[in-house]
Amino acid sequence: MKNRVLIALPKGRLYETGMELLGKAGIIIPPAAGGSRKLVFPDEEGRYEFVPLKPIDIPVYVESGTIDAGIVGSDVLRELEADVYEPVDLAIGICRMVLAAPSGAALPRGGSLRVATKYPRTTERYFRGKQLHVHIVKLDGSVEIAPLLGLADAIVDLVETGRTLRENGMHVVEDVARVSAKLIVNRTAMKMKSGDVRHLITQLDTVVYENPGQQN
Repeated sequence: MKNRVLIALPKGRLYETGMELLGKAGIIIPPAAGGSRKLVFPDEEGRYEFVPLKPIDIPVYVESGTIDAGIVGSDVLRELEADVYEPVDLAIGICRMVLAAPSGAALPRGGSLRVATKYPRTTERYFRGKQLHVHIVKLDGSVEIAPLLGLADAIVDLVETGRTLRENGMHVVEDVARVSAKLIVNRTAMKMKSGDVRHLITQLDTVVYENPGQQN
C-alpha cells in the first residue's frame, strides 16, 4: 500500500454522498472501483486507498489503527464511544435521532417505560441525563413496529422527513441528537501520517466550509 492513507467508506445510505463529496474535494475514485470485487482501491492520484465497510465497523477499525481514517455517522460514533479524532463535520447524511411514540398514546412514567432502539448506549445516556430509568429493548431491524406489536411503548431512532413515523401512526416526542457524517482519524495516524492526513482534512474543509448548505 506504499504507506498511503487508508480510508474507510460506509456502505449503505452514505456511500454515494460520501463519494460525491470526495469528488468535489478533488479526490477522484475511478468509477470502476466502486463496482469491482476489490476490497481496497486507490484514488487516481495514488495518495489514498479506500475500503468499503459496514458503518458500525468503521470506528472499531479506525480506533485500532488498522485503518487510518473513515467517514461515519455521528450516531454510530456516539453509540460506540469511539476514541478517535473528529476533525471535520462533513455536513452530509444529516438527520435527527428522536424519541417517538404512537400518536395519542400517553407514555408510562418512571421505570415502566419500554423503549426499542438500535442505539441502547445512546438511549441509556439520554434518559440518564433526564434522571430517568427506562427498560431498553435492543433491536437490529426496523424499530417502528415494536410499539405496534406491544414490545415497547416508544422508540429512539433516526428520522429524516418523519414520513415513516407518520405512516406507522407515530409522532416525534422530542429530539435526542442531531446526526451527520464525520471524518474520523486514528490518533496515531494523525501523527505518523500527518502530512497526508492534514491534506485530506484541508481538501474536505474547503468543500464543506466554503460551500455551506450545498451538501445533502
